[in-house]
Amino acid sequence: MKYWYVFSIVALLSLLLTSVLRRYALRRSIMDVPNERSSHSVPTPRGGGVAIVVTFLVCLVLLGYLQVQPYVWLTGLLGAGSLVAVIGFMDDHGHIAARWRLLGHFVAALWALFWLNGLPAFYILGFSINLGWVGHALAAFYLVWMLNLYNFMDGIDGLASVEAISACLGMCAIYIFFGFENLVWTPAILAMAVAGFLFWNFPPAKIFMGDAGSGFLGITLGILSLQAAWAEPGFIWAWLIMLGVFICDATFTLVRRLLRGEKVYEAHRSHAYQFASRNFGKHLPVTMAVLCINIFWLLPIAFLVMEFRLIGFVGLVIAYAPLIYLTVRFNAGGVERSNVK
Repeated sequence: MKYWYVFSIVALLSLLLTSVLRRYALRRSIMDVPNERSSHSVPTPRGGGVAIVVTFLVCLVLLGYLQVQPYVWLTGLLGAGSLVAVIGFMDDHGHIAARWRLLGHFVAALWALFWLNGLPAFYILGFSINLGWVGHALAAFYLVWMLNLYNFMDGIDGLASVEAISACLGMCAIYIFFGFENLVWTPAILAMAVAGFLFWNFPPAKIFMGDAGSGFLGITLGILSLQAAWAEPGFIWAWLIMLGVFICDATFTLVRRLLRGEKVYEAHRSHAYQFASRNFGKHLPVTMAVLCINIFWLLPIAFLVMEFRLIGFVGLVIAYAPLIYLTVRFNAGGVERSNVK
């Protein structure tokens, strides 16, 4: 592949841009001030995820100019990612009502699905399933959920960054191993854009990602998974496996809070990773544990799923079983003792 040098340039550009954004946030007092629902204790600049957004979108334009990737994929990513990032940026600088945020998220998802031609057929236990318009509707909800769950899971230093980098690079390794090198570019560039930001976000974080960055990463990863499924249906299972930590924690927490009748769009700190970080007294062990789970548990299973194409769903169940145990073990969606009356 040509243009490999682009990856190091991407990381450097993101690193420098994050530095600029940090100085800007400090001058303008754009700070995340801790409260009773925060997982940090020191006022910290926020909005650094804009560096990821700008770097990645500029690179998408470059990929289109060089004709490295099909313009239809790039158009879907550019439009959806930009809209979500703008909504997140506005919410970072002032409050946007939840209903309007959600409407914007669905518009972004529908834009992406229009250019991707919706949800492709996929295989469960050897049977090809094409859900038609029902599948396209489910795909829209999937993208919106990926967007929001990533926002929910961006609550401790380095976690959202490590998840994106390990998932993207893990899938790049799978693409190369199974002969789909043409799919490597976008996840690899996204990983490098996040890596530059992680230099500043690694525990203890010097700047936070903010909604603009986390929402952008969520919908982008969702789009990349659907894009890959059009090239090879088995890739959707591999992506879902690689993102398993975030999917299990966020979904289990959401369901449990819904059953208690709580307002799920309000800030809280009842995810498993938040309970775990308080148990350990710091963020780093949890962030590194997620990295190890992704590399040593989820990535091998994703490889096996692609090697034995008929066991995608089975592989997903096997991958998720211990993750669900961990969410239960760390009381995901539970009520903090200090809040119990």
